[in-house]
Amino acid sequence: MQSKTMKKGQFIKINLSGGAISPGELANLLIPLEEVGITEVKFGSRQQLYFRVNDTQLEELEYILINQEFAYEIGQDIYPNIVSSYVADGLFNQGVWIREGVYKDVLDSFEFNPQLKVNVVDHTQSLVPYYTGNLNFITSEFSNYWHLQLRLPKSNLFYTWSTLVNTDDIARLSLFLEPLIIGSLVATSSEGQKLGQKLEASAIASGKFLFQPTEQPFMEPTFKLPYYEGFNTYQDRLWLGVYRRSETFSTAFLRDICNLCLRHRIGQLYTTPWKSIVIKDIQTTTRSDWDIVLDRHRINLRHALNELNWMTEDFDPIALALKQELVHHMNWLDIRTYKLCFGIKMQPKSGIWGSIILRFIDSKGDKSWFQVQHTPDFNPNSRDFVTYQKRVERAELINVILALCEEFYQLRGSKVAQELYNIPTQTTIEESDMIRGTYQCPACRTIYDPIWGDSTQDIAPGTPFENLPATYCCSICENEKSTFKKLIK
Repeated sequence: MQSKTMKKGQFIKINLSGGAISPGELANLLIPLEEVGITEVKFGSRQQLYFRVNDTQLEELEYILINQEFAYEIGQDIYPNIVSSYVADGLFNQGVWIREGVYKDVLDSFEFNPQLKVNVVDHTQSLVPYYTGNLNFITSEFSNYWHLQLRLPKSNLFYTWSTLVNTDDIARLSLFLEPLIIGSLVATSSEGQKLGQKLEASAIASGKFLFQPTEQPFMEPTFKLPYYEGFNTYQDRLWLGVYRRSETFSTAFLRDICNLCLRHRIGQLYTTPWKSIVIKDIQTTTRSDWDIVLDRHRINLRHALNELNWMTEDFDPIALALKQELVHHMNWLDIRTYKLCFGIKMQPKSGIWGSIILRFIDSKGDKSWFQVQHTPDFNPNSRDFVTYQKRVERAELINVILALCEEFYQLRGSKVAQELYNIPTQTTIEESDMIRGTYQCPACRTIYDPIWGDSTQDIAPGTPFENLPATYCCSICENEKSTFKKLIK
Protein backbone atom coordinates (compact mmCIF):
# COMPACT_ATOMS: atom_id res chain seq x y z
CA MET A 1 0.00 0.00 0.00
CA GLN A 2 2.87 2.38 0.70
CA SER A 3 5.27 3.33 -2.04
CA LYS A 4 8.43 5.42 -1.88
CA THR A 5 8.28 6.32 -5.56
CA MET A 6 6.85 9.83 -5.58
CA LYS A 7 7.38 13.22 -7.12
CA LYS A 8 8.34 16.27 -5.14
CA GLY A 9 5.29 17.88 -3.57
CA GLN A 10 3.04 14.87 -3.89
CA PHE A 11 0.35 14.35 -1.28
CA ILE A 12 -0.09 11.79 1.45
CA LYS A 13 -3.64 10.66 2.15
CA ILE A 14 -4.64 9.28 5.54
CA ASN A 15 -8.02 7.60 5.85
CA LEU A 16 -10.01 8.63 8.92
CA SER A 17 -12.48 5.75 9.03
CA GLY A 18 -16.00 7.13 9.06
CA GLY A 19 -14.64 10.67 9.36
CA ALA A 20 -13.75 10.34 13.05
CA ILE A 21 -10.42 10.47 14.89
CA SER A 22 -9.49 10.86 18.54
CA PRO A 23 -7.75 14.12 19.54
CA GLY A 24 -4.81 12.12 20.86
CA GLU A 25 -4.28 10.31 17.55
CA LEU A 26 -4.54 13.52 15.57
CA ALA A 27 -2.14 15.35 17.92
CA ASN A 28 0.39 12.50 17.60
CA LEU A 29 0.30 13.03 13.84
CA LEU A 30 0.39 16.83 13.84
CA ILE A 31 3.45 17.19 16.08
CA PRO A 32 5.87 15.32 13.77
CA LEU A 33 4.33 17.06 10.74
CA GLU A 34 5.27 20.42 12.22
CA GLU A 35 8.71 19.15 13.12
CA VAL A 36 9.49 18.43 9.46
CA GLY A 37 8.04 21.74 8.27
CA ILE A 38 4.48 20.84 7.22
CA THR A 39 2.23 23.66 8.41
CA GLU A 40 -1.18 22.90 6.89
CA VAL A 41 -3.44 19.99 5.99
CA LYS A 42 -6.68 19.47 4.07
CA PHE A 43 -9.73 17.31 4.60
CA GLY A 44 -11.27 15.56 1.59
CA SER A 45 -14.78 14.99 0.29
CA ARG A 46 -14.62 11.41 1.64
CA GLN A 47 -13.68 12.68 5.12
CA GLN A 48 -9.99 11.83 4.75
CA LEU A 49 -6.92 13.92 5.58
CA TYR A 50 -4.29 15.14 3.09
CA PHE A 51 -0.96 16.92 3.27
CA ARG A 52 1.88 17.50 0.83
CA VAL A 53 5.42 16.28 1.39
CA ASN A 54 8.74 16.27 -0.40
CA ASP A 55 11.17 13.34 -0.44
CA THR A 56 13.12 14.51 2.61
CA GLN A 57 9.97 15.04 4.68
CA LEU A 58 8.65 11.62 3.68
CA GLU A 59 11.81 9.86 4.83
CA GLU A 60 11.49 11.52 8.23
CA LEU A 61 7.76 10.80 8.53
CA GLU A 62 7.56 7.26 7.19
CA TYR A 63 8.58 5.54 10.42
CA ILE A 64 6.06 7.59 12.41
CA LEU A 65 3.21 6.82 10.00
CA ILE A 66 3.94 3.10 10.10
CA ASN A 67 4.50 3.05 13.86
CA GLN A 68 1.21 4.83 14.55
CA GLU A 69 -0.58 2.45 12.19
CA PHE A 70 -2.16 5.13 10.02
CA ALA A 71 -3.71 3.79 6.80
CA TYR A 72 -1.88 6.04 4.37
CA GLU A 73 -1.19 6.21 0.65
CA ILE A 74 1.30 8.31 -1.29
CA GLY A 75 0.00 10.06 -4.40
CA GLN A 76 -2.79 7.58 -5.01
CA ASP A 77 -6.24 6.56 -3.83
CA ILE A 78 -6.51 2.80 -4.18
CA TYR A 79 -8.27 2.47 -0.82
CA PRO A 80 -11.05 5.10 -0.56
CA ASN A 81 -12.05 6.14 2.93
CA ILE A 82 -15.23 4.73 4.48
CA VAL A 83 -17.72 7.60 4.63
CA SER A 84 -20.27 7.77 7.45
CA SER A 85 -22.86 10.11 8.94
CA TYR A 86 -21.29 9.58 12.38
CA VAL A 87 -20.55 13.33 12.36
CA ALA A 88 -24.29 14.10 12.09
CA ASP A 89 -25.31 11.87 15.01
CA GLY A 90 -27.28 13.90 17.52
CA LEU A 91 -26.85 17.13 15.53
CA PHE A 92 -28.61 16.91 12.19
CA ASN A 93 -30.72 13.78 12.44
CA GLN A 94 -33.53 12.16 14.35
CA GLY A 95 -32.51 8.54 13.85
CA VAL A 96 -34.79 6.12 15.66
CA TRP A 97 -32.19 3.50 16.52
CA ILE A 98 -28.74 4.41 15.20
CA ARG A 99 -26.38 5.83 17.80
CA GLU A 100 -22.68 6.43 18.32
CA GLY A 101 -22.15 2.84 19.45
CA VAL A 102 -23.61 1.43 16.23
CA TYR A 103 -21.30 3.58 14.10
CA LYS A 104 -18.30 2.45 16.13
CA ASP A 105 -19.30 -1.21 15.85
CA VAL A 106 -19.66 -0.97 12.08
CA LEU A 107 -16.39 0.91 11.55
CA ASP A 108 -14.45 -1.36 13.94
CA SER A 109 -15.74 -4.44 12.09
CA PHE A 110 -13.79 -3.47 8.94
CA GLU A 111 -10.61 -5.43 9.47
CA PHE A 112 -9.53 -4.77 5.87
CA ASN A 113 -9.12 -1.66 3.72
CA PRO A 114 -11.91 -1.65 1.11
CA GLN A 115 -11.01 -0.86 -2.46
CA LEU A 116 -14.66 -0.07 -3.15
CA LYS A 117 -16.17 3.13 -1.81
CA VAL A 118 -18.33 2.31 1.20
CA ASN A 119 -20.93 4.75 2.63
CA VAL A 120 -22.66 4.09 5.97
CA VAL A 121 -25.37 6.71 6.48
CA ASP A 122 -28.52 7.43 8.44
CA HIS A 123 -31.55 8.10 6.26
CA THR A 124 -32.82 10.97 8.45
CA GLN A 125 -29.83 13.29 7.82
CA SER A 126 -28.78 15.30 4.78
CA LEU A 127 -25.23 16.37 5.65
CA VAL A 128 -23.58 13.23 4.23
CA PRO A 129 -24.54 11.99 0.73
CA TYR A 130 -26.30 8.65 0.30
CA TYR A 131 -25.08 7.40 -3.08
CA THR A 132 -21.48 8.53 -3.62
CA GLY A 133 -20.17 5.09 -2.64
CA ASN A 134 -20.17 1.80 -4.51
CA LEU A 135 -21.72 0.07 -1.49
CA ASN A 136 -24.22 2.46 0.06
CA PHE A 137 -25.66 1.21 3.36
CA ILE A 138 -28.63 3.34 4.51
CA THR A 139 -30.57 2.83 7.73
CA SER A 140 -34.06 1.33 7.44
CA GLU A 141 -37.05 1.60 9.75
CA PHE A 142 -36.05 -1.72 11.37
CA SER A 143 -33.47 -1.65 14.16
CA ASN A 144 -30.00 -2.82 13.00
CA TYR A 145 -31.07 -3.37 9.38
CA TRP A 146 -29.91 -1.40 6.37
CA HIS A 147 -30.93 -0.77 2.79
CA LEU A 148 -28.15 -1.42 0.28
CA GLN A 149 -27.75 0.49 -2.95
CA LEU A 150 -25.01 -0.78 -5.25
CA ARG A 151 -23.39 1.73 -7.60
CA LEU A 152 -21.36 -0.27 -10.04
CA PRO A 153 -17.74 0.95 -10.44
CA LYS A 154 -16.94 3.49 -13.14
CA SER A 155 -20.62 4.04 -13.93
CA ASN A 156 -23.78 5.70 -12.70
CA LEU A 157 -25.67 2.40 -12.82
CA PHE A 158 -27.39 1.29 -9.62
CA TYR A 159 -28.88 -1.90 -8.28
CA THR A 160 -31.25 -1.87 -5.32
CA TRP A 161 -30.69 -4.82 -2.97
CA SER A 162 -34.09 -6.49 -2.49
CA THR A 163 -33.46 -7.41 1.16
CA LEU A 164 -32.18 -5.58 4.24
CA VAL A 165 -28.64 -6.14 5.56
CA ASN A 166 -27.89 -6.73 9.24
CA THR A 167 -25.48 -4.35 11.01
CA ASP A 168 -23.11 -7.20 11.90
CA ASP A 169 -22.82 -8.19 8.24
CA ILE A 170 -21.91 -4.83 6.68
CA ALA A 171 -18.12 -5.38 6.75
CA ARG A 172 -18.35 -9.11 5.91
CA LEU A 173 -20.72 -8.49 3.01
CA SER A 174 -18.46 -5.72 1.71
CA LEU A 175 -15.51 -8.12 1.77
CA PHE A 176 -17.61 -10.80 0.04
CA LEU A 177 -18.81 -8.50 -2.74
CA GLU A 178 -15.59 -6.63 -3.43
CA PRO A 179 -13.76 -9.25 -5.55
CA LEU A 180 -16.99 -9.99 -7.44
CA ILE A 181 -17.57 -6.33 -8.31
CA ILE A 182 -14.04 -5.07 -9.01
CA GLY A 183 -13.26 -5.56 -12.67
CA SER A 184 -16.91 -6.05 -13.64
CA LEU A 185 -17.78 -3.74 -16.51
CA VAL A 186 -21.38 -2.96 -17.34
CA ALA A 187 -22.54 -0.62 -20.08
CA THR A 188 -26.33 -0.65 -19.84
CA SER A 189 -28.97 -0.55 -17.14
CA SER A 190 -30.11 -4.08 -17.98
CA GLU A 191 -26.56 -5.39 -17.61
CA GLY A 192 -26.32 -3.61 -14.25
CA GLN A 193 -29.55 -5.20 -13.05
CA LYS A 194 -28.40 -8.66 -14.10
CA LEU A 195 -25.08 -8.25 -12.31
CA GLY A 196 -26.80 -6.94 -9.18
CA GLN A 197 -29.23 -9.86 -9.13
CA LYS A 198 -26.33 -12.29 -9.56
CA LEU A 199 -24.40 -10.70 -6.69
CA GLU A 200 -27.39 -10.79 -4.36
CA ALA A 201 -28.18 -14.39 -5.28
CA SER A 202 -24.56 -15.37 -4.54
CA ALA A 203 -24.66 -13.67 -1.13
CA ILE A 204 -27.91 -15.38 -0.19
CA ALA A 205 -26.72 -18.77 -1.43
CA SER A 206 -23.54 -18.52 0.63
CA GLY A 207 -25.56 -18.75 3.85
CA LYS A 208 -23.08 -16.41 5.57
CA PHE A 209 -25.36 -13.43 6.05
CA LEU A 210 -28.60 -12.52 7.80
CA PHE A 211 -31.00 -10.79 5.44
CA GLN A 212 -34.52 -9.58 6.12
CA PRO A 213 -37.29 -8.83 3.60
CA THR A 214 -38.08 -5.15 3.20
CA GLU A 215 -41.64 -3.88 3.24
CA GLN A 216 -40.95 -0.69 1.33
CA PRO A 217 -38.05 0.77 -0.70
CA PHE A 218 -35.88 3.54 0.66
CA MET A 219 -37.28 7.00 -0.06
CA GLU A 220 -34.94 9.99 0.23
CA PRO A 221 -36.18 12.82 2.44
CA THR A 222 -36.39 16.35 1.10
CA PHE A 223 -32.88 17.71 0.93
CA LYS A 224 -31.90 20.61 3.16
CA LEU A 225 -28.20 21.13 3.84
CA PRO A 226 -27.82 21.98 7.53
CA TYR A 227 -25.73 24.97 8.50
CA TYR A 228 -22.57 23.24 9.71
CA GLU A 229 -20.45 26.17 10.90
CA GLY A 230 -20.07 28.10 14.17
CA PHE A 231 -21.19 27.41 17.74
CA ASN A 232 -24.55 25.67 18.04
CA THR A 233 -26.59 24.41 20.99
CA TYR A 234 -27.83 20.82 21.28
CA GLN A 235 -29.19 19.22 24.41
CA ASP A 236 -27.28 20.98 27.23
CA ARG A 237 -24.03 21.33 25.28
CA LEU A 238 -22.46 23.05 22.28
CA TRP A 239 -20.98 21.83 19.04
CA LEU A 240 -18.56 23.77 16.87
CA GLY A 241 -18.20 23.60 13.09
CA VAL A 242 -15.18 25.15 11.35
CA TYR A 243 -15.06 25.81 7.59
CA ARG A 244 -12.09 27.34 5.80
CA ARG A 245 -12.52 29.17 2.49
CA SER A 246 -9.10 27.95 1.33
CA GLU A 247 -9.98 24.35 2.35
CA THR A 248 -6.77 24.27 4.41
CA PHE A 249 -6.31 24.05 8.18
CA SER A 250 -3.10 25.09 9.88
CA THR A 251 -1.48 22.34 11.93
CA ALA A 252 -1.02 24.84 14.79
CA PHE A 253 -4.76 25.52 14.94
CA LEU A 254 -5.66 21.82 14.84
CA ARG A 255 -3.09 21.04 17.51
CA ASP A 256 -4.63 23.67 19.79
CA ILE A 257 -8.06 22.16 19.11
CA CYS A 258 -6.73 18.71 20.04
CA ASN A 259 -5.24 20.06 23.27
CA LEU A 260 -8.56 21.65 24.22
CA CYS A 261 -10.40 18.41 23.49
CA LEU A 262 -7.98 16.45 25.65
CA ARG A 263 -8.22 19.01 28.46
CA HIS A 264 -12.04 18.91 28.42
CA ARG A 265 -12.31 15.15 27.84
CA ILE A 266 -13.81 15.32 24.34
CA GLY A 267 -13.19 11.94 22.75
CA GLN A 268 -13.65 12.52 19.00
CA LEU A 269 -13.09 15.02 16.24
CA TYR A 270 -15.15 14.68 13.05
CA THR A 271 -14.67 15.65 9.42
CA THR A 272 -17.49 16.30 6.96
CA PRO A 273 -17.75 15.68 3.20
CA TRP A 274 -17.82 19.49 2.90
CA LYS A 275 -14.15 19.59 4.01
CA SER A 276 -14.94 21.11 7.37
CA ILE A 277 -14.50 19.80 10.93
CA VAL A 278 -16.99 19.40 13.79
CA ILE A 279 -16.32 19.18 17.54
CA LYS A 280 -19.17 17.93 19.74
CA ASP A 281 -19.72 17.75 23.52
CA ILE A 282 -18.41 21.24 24.31
CA GLN A 283 -19.58 22.31 27.75
CA THR A 284 -21.12 25.79 27.79
CA THR A 285 -18.89 26.71 30.74
CA THR A 286 -15.77 26.19 28.57
CA ARG A 287 -16.92 28.40 25.66
CA SER A 288 -14.36 31.09 26.52
CA ASP A 289 -11.48 28.61 26.07
CA TRP A 290 -12.63 27.89 22.53
CA ASP A 291 -13.03 31.58 21.75
CA ILE A 292 -9.42 32.15 22.81
CA VAL A 293 -8.18 29.55 20.30
CA LEU A 294 -10.38 30.92 17.51
CA ASP A 295 -9.11 34.44 18.22
CA ARG A 296 -5.49 33.29 18.32
CA HIS A 297 -5.75 31.76 14.85
CA ARG A 298 -8.11 34.42 13.41
CA ILE A 299 -10.78 31.86 12.54
CA ASN A 300 -13.88 33.35 10.90
CA LEU A 301 -17.18 31.58 11.67
CA ARG A 302 -19.52 33.75 9.66
CA HIS A 303 -19.67 32.37 6.12
CA ALA A 304 -22.94 32.45 4.19
CA LEU A 305 -24.76 29.23 3.38
CA ASN A 306 -24.38 29.90 -0.35
CA GLU A 307 -20.63 29.42 0.14
CA LEU A 308 -20.93 26.36 2.37
CA ASN A 309 -23.06 24.42 -0.13
CA TRP A 310 -20.35 23.83 -2.78
CA MET A 311 -18.55 20.54 -3.40
CA THR A 312 -15.18 20.44 -5.18
CA GLU A 313 -12.69 17.68 -5.88
CA ASP A 314 -9.79 17.24 -3.51
CA PHE A 315 -6.56 19.13 -4.26
CA ASP A 316 -7.97 20.87 -7.33
CA PRO A 317 -6.97 24.56 -7.32
CA ILE A 318 -8.86 25.25 -10.57
CA ALA A 319 -12.17 24.04 -9.14
CA LEU A 320 -11.54 25.91 -5.89
CA ALA A 321 -10.81 29.16 -7.77
CA LEU A 322 -13.97 28.73 -9.86
CA LYS A 323 -16.03 28.12 -6.73
CA GLN A 324 -14.68 31.26 -5.08
CA GLU A 325 -15.32 33.31 -8.20
CA LEU A 326 -18.93 32.14 -8.52
CA VAL A 327 -19.62 32.54 -4.80
CA HIS A 328 -18.29 36.10 -4.98
CA HIS A 329 -20.73 36.94 -7.80
CA MET A 330 -23.64 35.26 -6.00
CA ASN A 331 -22.91 37.13 -2.78
CA TRP A 332 -22.75 40.44 -4.63
CA LEU A 333 -26.06 39.68 -6.38
CA ASP A 334 -27.56 38.49 -3.07
CA ILE A 335 -28.77 35.21 -4.61
CA ARG A 336 -30.82 32.75 -2.56
CA THR A 337 -29.64 29.11 -2.81
CA TYR A 338 -31.54 27.56 0.14
CA LYS A 339 -32.13 23.81 -0.40
CA LEU A 340 -29.67 23.75 -3.31
CA CYS A 341 -26.07 22.58 -3.44
CA PHE A 342 -23.50 22.75 -6.22
CA GLY A 343 -20.69 20.52 -7.45
CA ILE A 344 -17.75 21.26 -9.73
CA LYS A 345 -16.67 18.10 -11.52
CA MET A 346 -13.26 18.39 -13.17
CA GLN A 347 -12.67 14.62 -13.44
CA PRO A 348 -15.29 12.38 -15.11
CA LYS A 349 -15.29 9.62 -12.47
CA SER A 350 -15.05 11.63 -9.26
CA GLY A 351 -17.74 11.30 -6.60
CA ILE A 352 -18.84 14.94 -6.69
CA TRP A 353 -22.56 15.38 -6.02
CA GLY A 354 -25.03 18.23 -5.98
CA SER A 355 -28.38 19.62 -7.12
CA ILE A 356 -26.50 21.44 -9.89
CA ILE A 357 -23.30 20.04 -11.40
CA LEU A 358 -20.74 21.94 -13.49
CA ARG A 359 -18.85 19.36 -15.55
CA PHE A 360 -15.59 20.46 -17.13
CA ILE A 361 -15.51 19.73 -20.89
CA ASP A 362 -12.33 21.25 -22.27
CA SER A 363 -10.20 24.37 -22.41
CA LYS A 364 -8.27 26.33 -25.01
CA GLY A 365 -5.92 29.12 -24.12
CA ASP A 366 -7.43 31.16 -21.33
CA LYS A 367 -10.98 29.90 -21.98
CA SER A 368 -12.72 26.82 -20.62
CA TRP A 369 -16.15 25.26 -21.11
CA PHE A 370 -18.52 23.34 -18.86
CA GLN A 371 -21.64 21.25 -19.22
CA VAL A 372 -24.33 22.32 -16.75
CA GLN A 373 -26.58 19.59 -15.34
CA HIS A 374 -29.10 19.27 -12.54
CA THR A 375 -31.11 16.47 -11.00
CA PRO A 376 -34.74 16.33 -12.21
CA ASP A 377 -36.18 17.55 -8.90
CA PHE A 378 -33.01 19.34 -7.71
CA ASN A 379 -32.48 16.71 -4.99
CA PRO A 380 -28.69 16.17 -4.83
CA ASN A 381 -29.22 12.58 -3.72
CA SER A 382 -30.99 11.78 -6.99
CA ARG A 383 -29.10 9.41 -9.26
CA ASP A 384 -30.26 10.93 -12.56
CA PHE A 385 -29.21 14.15 -14.28
CA VAL A 386 -30.79 16.47 -16.82
CA THR A 387 -28.50 18.44 -19.11
CA TYR A 388 -29.47 22.10 -18.87
CA GLN A 389 -26.84 23.48 -21.23
CA LYS A 390 -24.29 21.38 -23.10
CA ARG A 391 -21.47 23.88 -23.50
CA VAL A 392 -21.09 27.02 -21.41
CA GLU A 393 -18.05 29.25 -21.34
CA ARG A 394 -16.71 29.86 -17.85
CA ALA A 395 -17.55 33.57 -17.97
CA GLU A 396 -21.21 32.75 -18.61
CA LEU A 397 -21.59 30.18 -15.83
CA ILE A 398 -22.92 32.71 -13.32
CA ASN A 399 -25.82 33.66 -15.62
CA VAL A 400 -26.72 30.03 -16.22
CA ILE A 401 -26.62 29.30 -12.48
CA LEU A 402 -28.88 32.30 -11.78
CA ALA A 403 -31.40 31.02 -14.34
CA LEU A 404 -31.30 27.53 -12.80
CA CYS A 405 -31.83 28.92 -9.29
CA GLU A 406 -34.82 30.83 -10.61
CA GLU A 407 -36.17 27.66 -12.22
CA PHE A 408 -35.79 25.77 -8.95
CA TYR A 409 -37.77 28.34 -6.99
CA GLN A 410 -40.41 28.48 -9.70
CA LEU A 411 -40.73 24.71 -9.42
CA ARG A 412 -41.05 24.95 -5.65
CA GLY A 413 -43.47 27.85 -5.95
CA SER A 414 -45.67 25.92 -8.36
CA LYS A 415 -45.85 23.01 -5.94
CA VAL A 416 -46.68 25.30 -3.03
CA ALA A 417 -49.32 27.07 -5.11
CA GLN A 418 -50.93 23.76 -6.01
CA GLU A 419 -51.07 22.80 -2.35
CA LEU A 420 -52.24 26.19 -0.99
CA TYR A 421 -54.51 27.38 -3.79
CA ASN A 422 -55.57 24.03 -5.23
CA ILE A 423 -54.19 24.79 -8.68
CA PRO A 424 -55.01 21.59 -10.63
CA THR A 425 -52.10 19.51 -11.85
CA GLN A 426 -54.00 18.43 -14.97
CA THR A 427 -54.76 21.36 -17.30
CA THR A 428 -56.00 21.91 -20.81
CA ILE A 429 -53.48 22.73 -23.52
CA GLU A 430 -54.40 26.40 -23.36
CA GLU A 431 -54.08 26.52 -19.56
CA SER A 432 -50.79 24.63 -19.66
CA ASP A 433 -49.39 27.10 -22.19
CA MET A 434 -50.42 29.96 -19.92
CA ILE A 435 -48.82 28.46 -16.81
CA ARG A 436 -45.61 27.57 -18.61
CA GLY A 437 -45.44 30.86 -20.54
CA THR A 438 -42.55 32.31 -18.56
CA TYR A 439 -40.46 35.12 -19.99
CA GLN A 440 -37.04 36.39 -18.93
CA CYS A 441 -35.43 39.82 -18.99
CA PRO A 442 -32.17 39.46 -20.99
CA ALA A 443 -30.43 42.21 -19.01
CA CYS A 444 -30.80 41.07 -15.38
CA ARG A 445 -32.31 37.58 -15.90
CA THR A 446 -35.48 38.39 -13.94
CA ILE A 447 -38.28 35.99 -14.87
CA TYR A 448 -41.96 36.84 -15.29
CA ASP A 449 -44.09 33.85 -14.22
CA PRO A 450 -47.83 34.14 -14.98
CA ILE A 451 -48.62 31.94 -11.96
CA TRP A 452 -47.54 34.75 -9.66
CA GLY A 453 -48.01 37.84 -11.79
CA ASP A 454 -46.10 40.91 -10.57
CA SER A 455 -47.36 42.51 -7.37
CA THR A 456 -44.90 45.42 -7.74
CA GLN A 457 -46.85 46.58 -10.81
CA ASP A 458 -50.34 45.40 -9.76
CA ILE A 459 -50.30 42.48 -12.18
CA ALA A 460 -52.69 39.81 -10.87
CA PRO A 461 -51.64 36.14 -10.59
CA GLY A 462 -52.64 34.14 -13.66
CA THR A 463 -52.01 36.99 -16.13
CA PRO A 464 -50.32 35.68 -19.33
CA PHE A 465 -47.30 37.63 -20.51
CA GLU A 466 -49.11 38.46 -23.78
CA ASN A 467 -51.82 40.26 -21.80
CA LEU A 468 -49.43 42.57 -19.98
CA PRO A 469 -49.77 46.24 -20.91
CA ALA A 470 -47.31 47.61 -23.47
CA THR A 471 -45.91 49.86 -20.74
CA TYR A 472 -44.89 46.84 -18.60
CA CYS A 473 -41.18 46.77 -17.78
CA CYS A 474 -38.78 44.61 -15.76
CA SER A 475 -39.40 45.14 -12.05
CA ILE A 476 -35.64 45.01 -11.37
CA CYS A 477 -33.88 46.90 -14.16
CA GLU A 478 -36.88 48.51 -15.94
CA ASN A 479 -36.09 46.88 -19.28
CA GLU A 480 -39.00 47.14 -21.73
CA LYS A 481 -41.51 44.31 -22.18
CA SER A 482 -40.53 43.92 -25.85
CA THR A 483 -37.01 42.80 -24.87
CA PHE A 484 -38.18 39.79 -22.79
CA LYS A 485 -37.45 36.34 -24.18
CA LYS A 486 -39.71 33.32 -23.77
CA LEU A 487 -38.22 30.44 -21.80
CA ILE A 488 -38.69 27.04 -23.40
CA LYS A 489 -39.53 24.40 -20.80
